[in-house]
Amino acid sequence: MSRRGARARASGPRFVADAMLGSLARKLRIFGFDTLYVNEGTDEEIMRLAKAGDRILLTSDVELCKRSNAAGARALLVTGSDDRSRMASLSGAAPGFSRRLDLGESRCALYGELEEVGRDVAEASLPGRRARHRTYYRCESCGKLYWHGKHWERLRRLNSQLRKQRV
Repeated sequence: MSRRGARARASGPRFVADAMLGSLARKLRIFGFDTLYVNEGTDEEIMRLAKAGDRILLTSDVELCKRSNAAGARALLVTGSDDRSRMASLSGAAPGFSRRLDLGESRCALYGELEEVGRDVAEASLPGRRARHRTYYRCESCGKLYWHGKHWERLRRLNSQLRKQRV
């Protein structure tokens, strides 16, 4: 992971997503955004977490969004029924959201930052399978392995569609 990638992440918006937006939170992390996902706790706890961490609260709960903004914790109302429409709803509302999808800036869908690892490490992590890809990435926190497969191509298409909508 390059230092340039770490600086780019640090300068972008930081989010905390409520329990209704777990899939969106994972996608935001993959796209490189520092995003916490809170699937338990009260609305007040989530608002305190957002305010204390200087994070933008993402919710599809109209009342939670209103209460959060009134309490001084920034919140954005996320609309849409799928991740594509939800991410599109953020692009106009969240400052700095126009970040491109670059694997060098991606994060693990669940935990920490990614580090590039060799095929030998990948094969050791994939018992009974042969490492077929050139490049692998592993989460520094949980050890989950990532590579450029079909899921990555779907994410690249999603990114391309979102960029076209912003033009």
